[in-house]
Amino acid sequence: MGRAIERIALERGHDIVAVVDVDSESRIDSDEFRQADVAIEFSIPAAAEANVRAALAEGVPVVCGTTGWAEGLERLKESMPQGSALMWSGNYSLGVNLFFAANRFLARIMARFPQYRPDITEVHHIHKLDHPSGTALMAADQIIAEMPAMDGWSEEPAGDTKLLINHERHGEVPGVHRVVWDSPIDSISLEHSAKSREGFALGAVLAAEWLPSHKGFHPISDMMDEIIGGLGR
Repeated sequence: MGRAIERIALERGHDIVAVVDVDSESRIDSDEFRQADVAIEFSIPAAAEANVRAALAEGVPVVCGTTGWAEGLERLKESMPQGSALMWSGNYSLGVNLFFAANRFLARIMARFPQYRPDITEVHHIHKLDHPSGTALMAADQIIAEMPAMDGWSEEPAGDTKLLINHERHGEVPGVHRVVWDSPIDSISLEHSAKSREGFALGAVLAAEWLPSHKGFHPISDMMDEIIGGLGR
């Protein structure tokens, strides 16, 4: 992801002033890093909170795409330096975020038709060990928010109050997310299928272009709502 983000940023006319990895963490405390308009953080759950805190402490806005550190993210949101800016998303793909907009809208409609029962399936490459994916959880949260009878999700069938999330791991699949609303007489499906990492990297760069002029914490939906005029709300 780092290499893809760097290439797309350069193609869009941006300069890369610093690259920080496991062998050069001290570069965050450098004049080069402090010159950045924004930092893009894709690392591992154990490192994400410290990385973001260090960048914000240097006055650099952060676009973060690391998943699996929900508790740390909540702590950070409550203690961000005044005037700082942070965006977090479990998925920066432009296509996925259009999928999210459609998912919210469809869930709002389907809540009026209780004969339809939703479930989610996510498919990824064999190297992705965590499940459900951050994208599946974000889609699930959107559906649960529109379904008064649901109070959470489960990876095992758990009755009508839980949204079922299935996961599969095959080969080198970049990512497939499918929402199915099933009834005794028919089914309605909404699916996003990634073809490569390009969409994720492009979305992260677009977020990095948007964030510096928007202080505070932002989910990527804030940017998308500006782009599509709030149609996905």
